[in-house]
Amino acid sequence: MDTLACTAPEIMLARIGAETKRIRIGSGGIMLPHYTALKVAEVFRTLYALYPGRVDLGIGRAPGGGPMEALALRRSRKTPMEDDFPEQVSELLAFLEGGFPEGHPFGRIRVSPEMPGGPDVWMLGSSMWSSAAAVEFGLPYSFAHFFSPVKTRDAIETYMRNFRSGIRREKPEATVAVGVICAETQEEAEFLSTSVKLLQRRIRLGDRRPVASPEDALRELQLLGEVPMEEGEWPRYFVGTPAKVREELEGMAGELGIGELVVNTIVWDREKRLRSYELLAEEFGLGSV
Repeated sequence: MDTLACTAPEIMLARIGAETKRIRIGSGGIMLPHYTALKVAEVFRTLYALYPGRVDLGIGRAPGGGPMEALALRRSRKTPMEDDFPEQVSELLAFLEGGFPEGHPFGRIRVSPEMPGGPDVWMLGSSMWSSAAAVEFGLPYSFAHFFSPVKTRDAIETYMRNFRSGIRREKPEATVAVGVICAETQEEAEFLSTSVKLLQRRIRLGDRRPVASPEDALRELQLLGEVPMEEGEWPRYFVGTPAKVREELEGMAGELGIGELVVNTIVWDREKRLRSYELLAEEFGLGSV
């Protein structure tokens, strides 16, 4: 997709970790059908050794592309691809934690560099299935609200209600990824948001062109006409001044009983995108990274 910055999040994490000192860095996410569990464990063990205590490994079940990309990623193309995501997750956790049962052949494999601790593994998703999977594996859970906003409350509340304390977490931990566009005025924020509104419409039509400028987006949206987007209790994108957006984000987090939100900003102009993040960080009193 031309709208993606890159298709190798693990490489981007290495660079981001080198440029920062304090913030946690993480994948959102690593699509396990693209990898073997051992390879993911090797990569994120290395990242954790470079940046101990601040690496998150978000894993997802989606293929991360269309049928052609999925076919290109497969080494064996003679049989249908098996959906073995639960088995992949079990293997990954065992490689990271040394948790293979006695006598298992993989138990002899040592994933370097060996050191205390390891990356925090998060279950990613946008459905009730991922909510149940996070409970099953005892993992923290991140819901992609900006991608699919209908089941947000159900997924988070089901996860919180059903979570059982275990070796990875004593208590449930969840976050929600939302879209945000901040500007000095409500009018500017609304204007900037036309680009992502068109992007969402195009994706539904199978059109994966890059993000359009607000001016072009306005014209194309007028030609397309009004087609209601599937929405939930909260909008996919919170749009407005920093104070307004903060109030809405805190309201959502309070309703869901979560302590953190992941913010995703999509606008056409790079400087406007950076400014949106800066305005929101200033509103929440966040310092340097």
